[in-house]
Amino acid sequence: MNWTVLYYSERVRERVFDLPADILADYLRLLELLQEFGANLRLPHSRAIGNGLFELRPRGAEGIGRVFYCAQAGKNLVVLHSFIKKTQTTPERELRIARQRMKEVKNG
Repeated sequence: MNWTVLYYSERVRERVFDLPADILADYLRLLELLQEFGANLRLPHSRAIGNGLFELRPRGAEGIGRVFYCAQAGKNLVVLHSFIKKTQTTPERELRIARQRMKEVKNG
């Protein structure tokens, strides 16, 4: 059975689909893998951040994107947040946003 990918909000979905064209194309490719493998998708496509938070790792000529997601009951994945990476490390602010949204998703 395939996994279902949901979005935290319409704004999050719009932001993901507003990624630069080449990063978005890679995201769409990774999205297909995510729907097939779900939480079992691993590096180089996805990486566990910890405590149930994961990052999808789309990239393109215009840079590197990050799309945070978490698993929900059943075979549902929720996309929480996305951004374009400008430094080697993931900014703490971006992680805080994703963790807060994950907490909201998990606690209903």
